[in-house]
Parts: sequence; structure tokens; C-alpha cells
Amino acid sequence: MGELAAFIILACVTLIPAVVVVTSGNIVRSALSLIPTFLGVTGLYILLHAEFVAGIQILIYAGAITVLILFVIMLTAGGTGTRIRQVNEQVPLGAMAAVWLGFLILLVIFRTRWPYTATPAPQYNVASIGTAFLTDYVLIFEVTSLVLLVSLIGAIIVARREE
Repeated sequence: MGELAAFIILACVTLIPAVVVVTSGNIVRSALSLIPTFLGVTGLYILLHAEFVAGIQILIYAGAITVLILFVIMLTAGGTGTRIRQVNEQVPLGAMAAVWLGFLILLVIFRTRWPYTATPAPQYNVASIGTAFLTDYVLIFEVTSLVLLVSLIGAIIVARREE
């Protein structure tokens, strides 16, 4: 019963700020609302006994990615909000897509025959994850770092543009 209560609380901590991220007209408020969303996902990882992934979630997403997003916003015109109209005119289309996606998810949940026996989760440790990053997934790991570097350089170039 305690895990169910923790799950419900963490789901609310994740979903309520996520709605603010999507619906807020202020881009800085949207970026700051990502932090509790990422922390809620961290709590869900802890409930799944994936402590290493939870730690990475805090370090990378709640820390570095949020700071990078705020850095890009502040270096461009988005931080002031004077030059950019920050209103989304596709709310009905987005709401319709969300309702259909929710319907499909519920359809899959109720029509799937879920197994009654739990299979043990694979045991990972830091050494096996580090070895996988540097062997099997090294290309994906490096491409991700390059994408972050290019976005940072692009933000600097856009911010330094002479008018």
C-alpha cells in the first residue's frame, strides 16, 4: 500500500509541472517547471530500484539539461519575451491528440493480458553500465554530447549576432 501511495504522489509531482511546461506562456516558467518533473521521474526510478539511473537523472536532466535550457533562453530573445509571441494557437489540435493518445493507452492497458508472475529484474551495477557506455553504446553517447555542444555554440552565436 505504501508503494502505491508513493507512486500516486510521484505521478502527481511529475504530471502537474509537466502540464505547466506545456501550457505556460512564459518560457522561463516552463523551463523551471521541468525541474520538479525531472525529480518526479527520479522518484519513479527509485521505486523501480534503479538507483543509478535515478542519480543520472538528477545529475544530467534536473541539473545540466535544465541549466542548458535556461542558458539558451537567457542568451536569446526568449528570456525577455519582448520579441517573441509565446502563445500556442494549436491548443484544440493538441488536446484532441492527447485525448486520442489517452484512449489508445487505455485500450492497450485493458486489452493486454498481463502476466501474473513477476520475473526478476536484471541486476545492473555501475561497472556494467560504464562498460556498456564505452563499448556497445559509445556512438550514441558521443553523438549526444555533440548535439549538446552544438546547441550551446548555436545559442552563443545567436546571442552575439549584431543587429
